[in-house]
Amino acid sequence: MDDRRQTLERIERGYQAQPDHLTKRCRLEQTLLTLIAQQWQDGQRLPGHRALCVTLGVARNTLAGVIESLTRQGHLITDHGRGTWVCKRLLSRQREIADIGPISRRAVGLLADVGASPLQSGAFVPGVPDIVHFPIARWRQLYSRITVPHNTLLLSYASGGYGPLKRAIAGYLARWRGIDCSLDQIVITEGAHHGLQLCALTLADTGDRVVMDSPFYWGARNVFHAGGLEIEHAIWEPQAGYAGTLPRTHPRLLYFTGAHHYPLGVRSVSAHKQSLVRELEPDWILEDDYEFGDGCHRELAFDPDAGNRILIGSFSKLMFPGLRLGYLVVPRGLSDAINRVRTGVFREGRLLDQAVLAAFIDDGDLDEWCRRMANAYLQRQQRLHDLLIGTPGVIAISPPAGNISLSLALSPTLDDERLSQVLLNRYQLIARPLSRVCSKGDHRRGLILGVGMVESETLERQGRRLAEGIGQFVEQQR
Repeated sequence: MDDRRQTLERIERGYQAQPDHLTKRCRLEQTLLTLIAQQWQDGQRLPGHRALCVTLGVARNTLAGVIESLTRQGHLITDHGRGTWVCKRLLSRQREIADIGPISRRAVGLLADVGASPLQSGAFVPGVPDIVHFPIARWRQLYSRITVPHNTLLLSYASGGYGPLKRAIAGYLARWRGIDCSLDQIVITEGAHHGLQLCALTLADTGDRVVMDSPFYWGARNVFHAGGLEIEHAIWEPQAGYAGTLPRTHPRLLYFTGAHHYPLGVRSVSAHKQSLVRELEPDWILEDDYEFGDGCHRELAFDPDAGNRILIGSFSKLMFPGLRLGYLVVPRGLSDAINRVRTGVFREGRLLDQAVLAAFIDDGDLDEWCRRMANAYLQRQQRLHDLLIGTPGVIAISPPAGNISLSLALSPTLDDERLSQVLLNRYQLIARPLSRVCSKGDHRRGLILGVGMVESETLERQGRRLAEGIGQFVEQQR
């Protein structure tokens, strides 16, 4: 009985720690997923459904929906009338098959290294924008306006992307980045990862070298690894520039994050980028405008008139992750080759979504949304900065900015991997350890945080819990 009571208390703590703006079903599902992944063993029995509903204040149909979803995914098994148990055997069997099956060395490497977290909601989860306040009613209105009978051609394959969306993107880049490019330089993609994949396929061969920063964006590193490229790193310090021994000259690709560095959460420095370009003399320079920011600064190495520089952009971090639409701005004459590679490998579509996005931009909705959220993110970062400043073990915090991500620099003696696990297991707070995305020779320790999924009273409460968790971890280390 005591074990069952402790299990119920753990579920309640995890449920209360979820952001208030999420639905009850989403909060409960994320809580159970976290406990299954991090704490519970195979065969762990859940408390009775009645006790769960009373303790959490959720309706029986809400709980039933969560149980059904997790059962369908293989995380739980239910024997009606007897109870519900954790089921890890199926997942373990899947891992065994992956270990012994004929999968590629490339896949083995990707599965063993840093990748996307299975938890994509919760306080401080990095890389997820504010989806709660997105004007979904307006989006649905535009979708209804576009999907009329005479627009049936939008149901066909695309051919190089939707023209009105290219015009809308060109205007958007002129307003927010001061970039003047022609429509034939714009290639529509299904997000930043797809854009990077197209660049790797079109511009590099297996075994070619790509140089990227340390700390690095794990998503870009995985795309390059999957493409069979050899990856080298240049260690970047925001104040000093590129420190230590630089990679070999003449790499095939040189990759930067955009005006705001990810994952450090600080403004990039264009002069540092240009200096590295001169030192390494790469064939191609890719710049991923991952953290778009408030548009006030243009610390980009990208030049639309240069013959070897490409800008990669995505609307997923601006609007909502499920949109999966982005763009490349490429040198004149290259778009035809990239579009033909895309058609030959992936085919093209999503014209309905492209048409709705074009209308959303043309009507001024995206500009309004960007201004609103840049201000909201800035305020959230400022408040979190105030809550964390002076916390034992925290030696620096990235300056508040209008982006969804920020980072904490920790004392180099702290184990940020262990700290992130403690924050998840004891406090149900999600933070990515910085050391996981640092190359060999880069010994920085820290936490990567997001503010897209947390605000107001939840931010206040969870920010204090984050400071408490870090402080207690430091004290235990002593």
